[in-house]
Amino acid sequence: MNAGTIIRGVLTPVISIALVFLVWDLIIRGFGVQTFVAPSPGETLDALRDNWSTLWPLALETIRETVYGFIVGAVLGFVLAVAMAQTRIVQGLVYPVLIVSQAVPIIAIAAPLVILLGFGIAPKIVIVAWIVFFPVAVNVLDGLANVDRELLNLARAMGGSRSRVFLHIRLPATVTPLYTGLKIGATYAVTGAVIGELVASTGSSLAGFQREANSSLDTPAVWAAMLLMTIIGIGWFLLVVGVEYVTTPWKHRATHRRLRFRATNDPRS
Repeated sequence: MNAGTIIRGVLTPVISIALVFLVWDLIIRGFGVQTFVAPSPGETLDALRDNWSTLWPLALETIRETVYGFIVGAVLGFVLAVAMAQTRIVQGLVYPVLIVSQAVPIIAIAAPLVILLGFGIAPKIVIVAWIVFFPVAVNVLDGLANVDRELLNLARAMGGSRSRVFLHIRLPATVTPLYTGLKIGATYAVTGAVIGELVASTGSSLAGFQREANSSLDTPAVWAAMLLMTIIGIGWFLLVVGVEYVTTPWKHRATHRRLRFRATNDPRS
């Protein structure tokens, strides 16, 4: 990947985020919105800076809950998908349960989890895992179900055992759908952690800080906490994208080679 592509890949999202802040600021200024209703980007950033010593330890705890829950959910979703793909009976029994699990509102299961697991980190991890495992399971299952049949038949005709066919053909086919599910789960993982903090925290938490700021009508602090939660979510998503980029080099290398080949063979050049 050349330097120009990297620069464009970095500048494009930066410009996009800058435009969001610009529109936000223009709306506040244009409509004369008072700070107690909605702060400007500058006021929000000032509140974030002023409360940083309090917010930073709380953010670290939220990140810890997100990471643990994400790992548990990703592993559980992958294992369930593989089990369902290997045996139709298992798929028939488990898949409806997966659908039902997602029909239950997350906020509704939070309270029972607190009763079962207490007010520690455990219920928050379960809530995050509950959110993450479903997109991972569904996407990996689809990847396993859509492996090239001709390739599978060829491998079996050449004497490949079921385990070798799975390891060398079916399992690699799950890489792209797995990362798709992980990226979907990453965007919602922080939501699960925040819901868990609202319901299952007796001490300080990022969600609790926002609730207290809201009770005291400190609107800039409310928005600062929201902005920090958003940054954590975006950061976690970008981390998953970065891991995908590093572990699947054949994707971007192949794309780069195709683009270079087209440029070389362009009759206009």
